[in-house]
Amino acid sequence: MNKWLKTILYLVGAAVLTRFIPFSSWFRIMDTMIHELGHAVTTLLVSGRVLSIELNPDHSGTTFSILASGFSTIIVSLSGYISASLFAVLMFYGYAKRKQGEGLLIISGIALLMILLFVRNSYGVMWLSIFIVITLVFYFLGRRIRNAYYLLLAFLTLEESVMGPFSLFLYAIRQPSRAGDAANLANATIVPAALWALLFLLFALWCARLALQLFWRKRPAPAPRSL
Repeated sequence: MNKWLKTILYLVGAAVLTRFIPFSSWFRIMDTMIHELGHAVTTLLVSGRVLSIELNPDHSGTTFSILASGFSTIIVSLSGYISASLFAVLMFYGYAKRKQGEGLLIISGIALLMILLFVRNSYGVMWLSIFIVITLVFYFLGRRIRNAYYLLLAFLTLEESVMGPFSLFLYAIRQPSRAGDAANLANATIVPAALWALLFLLFALWCARLALQLFWRKRPAPAPRSL
């Protein structure tokens, strides 16, 4: 089967199946967390100032920042969806390397840093705090349960990293002036919002293919335990 077709079928199948998992919608905000973190870190790298980040129950998020130039705006606007797509690949890389435990600790650390440095709205702080507690509980429940939880987060992140740009593309066609990062990029360049959204979607699909190739790859056997 063509690898691109296989990738799309896996994404569709995972999107359908995870809808039956209780509270899966709540965990999908993790993708928003990574998206907004990408904006924040890039803002700091281009010598901008991050004022605050908001995470909302409808899976939307906003990074409030001060940037020095129009070029900085382009770089920061690009970073959100790109960060989310690359993080999905990183999640499956951790799965392929049997580093699920370390991955959960890293994710918890990221959420804690978001609370300490960036997120100020009450829902965002509440979600991050509960997410940290749940993730650490699963970390200590045992390897099989921990790994299943990690894989759930990986697939939810993968789905959202593709669905986000797909929704943005549809929005950019209908209301380009309100298409989030694509609209910001269109205002800063001569490229229309729909084309920026399409580029985000193509990059997300490419990353999804890389992530699923890591999932399909035969993993090394776990190291034997010493007595």
